[in-house]
Amino acid sequence: MTRSVSRQYPAQRDDIADLVTRRPVPGPGLAQVDPFLFLNHHGPQTYPPNNHGLPFGPHPHRGFETVSFILTGEMAHRDSGGHDSVIRAGGIQWMTAGSGLIHAEISPDSFKRAGGPLEILQLWVNLPSRLKMTKPAYTGLQREDIPAIAVDGGVVNLIAGEFGGVSGPIASLTGVAMMTVTLDAGGHVELPAPQGRAVFFYTVAGSPTVGGTRIKPYHLATFNDDGDTIAVTAEAPVTLLYGHADPIDEPVVAHGPFVMTTREEIGEAIRDYQAGLFGSAPAV
Repeated sequence: MTRSVSRQYPAQRDDIADLVTRRPVPGPGLAQVDPFLFLNHHGPQTYPPNNHGLPFGPHPHRGFETVSFILTGEMAHRDSGGHDSVIRAGGIQWMTAGSGLIHAEISPDSFKRAGGPLEILQLWVNLPSRLKMTKPAYTGLQREDIPAIAVDGGVVNLIAGEFGGVSGPIASLTGVAMMTVTLDAGGHVELPAPQGRAVFFYTVAGSPTVGGTRIKPYHLATFNDDGDTIAVTAEAPVTLLYGHADPIDEPVVAHGPFVMTTREEIGEAIRDYQAGLFGSAPAV
């Protein structure tokens, strides 16, 4: 049984410096898709030679996870836990901020010198109250580390969870399934959407048809809980960000880079950060 589309939400344009940025959630009428809190879609755009690169210098997080998808270009990651990597096109970064981490997401010097195409997605995934103070962690994966599973006229790049009898390389703390999907014209795929799970479905490029409903480019679709798969057909090439997870169903109190369950916990996060308990900011 396939799920039916409930509604579509357009990504709102909200550029950051010279970085083209669209954000489908949070947005008008959609605070979150519990536990998926936030998505920034940067690009697609082409940076000229001798550019300033990504503008995300050192900043703290607590209480959730960030998942960054490097579709084109490169992104360097450095954090107060000592992690340092450059992820190339097709790779991902999965960071558990947990009890507190300071990280920077910047462009490598080579990209700033040469320029080139860039498109990056960053998704915030909430953690339940029992895990918000878990130990911070970071995993960076290149394209070759991510299973590419052939489907009818396309590919599923499996990051976490299971698809087609394959397990993704990330073992999510909360059982989140996450993948990117590319379909050529005429492609078709049935994506798992177990009943009771929240579905995250965003059209990075193209306009797929889902259960008879055309989903517009740069739109997030929500679904009724009336089936256990999502049937996707592409008349022209399509790229999707897709995931599913159990809802947390707890209060969400967000203040900038902190996501907790109470105002008191936000105040504690600010005090802990100011006291240096998140570690030293990475050099950039």
